[in-house]
Amino acid sequence: MAELRVAAVQHDIVWNDPAANMERLAPQIAGAVASGAGLVLLTETFSTGFGFAEPGFTTEAEGGPSSQFLVAQAAEHGVWVGGSCPEVRADNEPGDDRPSNSFVLAGPDGTVHRYRKIHPFSHAGEERFVRAGDQFVTVDIDGFRVSLFVCYDLRFADEFWQLAEQTDLYLVPANWPAKRREHWMALLRARAIENQAYVVGVNRVGEGSGLDYSGDSQIIDPLGRVLAAGAHTETILLADLSTDEVESTRAHFRFLPDRR
Repeated sequence: MAELRVAAVQHDIVWNDPAANMERLAPQIAGAVASGAGLVLLTETFSTGFGFAEPGFTTEAEGGPSSQFLVAQAAEHGVWVGGSCPEVRADNEPGDDRPSNSFVLAGPDGTVHRYRKIHPFSHAGEERFVRAGDQFVTVDIDGFRVSLFVCYDLRFADEFWQLAEQTDLYLVPANWPAKRREHWMALLRARAIENQAYVVGVNRVGEGSGLDYSGDSQIIDPLGRVLAAGAHTETILLADLSTDEVESTRAHFRFLPDRR
């Protein structure tokens, strides 16, 4: 059996100002760690806000300041810390300066894992400004099998399904607008219920580029029960997770083997 206390940091974002966001987030991470968290999750584009299409939007080379911040925080506190940031890959084609939306998950020993968001938000033309990823990522965290997704990926149930048998916990950082908040909350619970796994969804609050963000972050167990939820202000959600809960749910309700 593995156990893990998870913290979801529901925070506002200073628009396109990485240094200011890192200064604001460092004490929030420290607070989560002081509460016993072994894994601390920040939002999508935690250091910039979701402004890929805007002139002057900050992008970084892979392994740049935002990623370094996560690595440093993980090392300082001896925990796992993750969130997404705009990183330009070294293997981009000549003339393609689009960043990937990289979910960087840093471990206490300096280990770094990257999941690059597979689904740019085409409804807003994001694919013109963001390079799509093409690889799933699952990480072992102290015996927990943790699969990484970002925001809009949440709408693609089949991809969560593909990883279900090797996943105890899905992490979904987001910048999900308030006008579609009901979709966000419903889809988080659906992904937990249908895959019989924990889901942690952390969304930003505040305003950015004319959009309002309502938070509504949630930590959900394998039966779809909400263990912790955030309203519309900055807060830190905490929950204790156990692989026994995943195993017992799947043993009692043997739904996954019936998939075709």
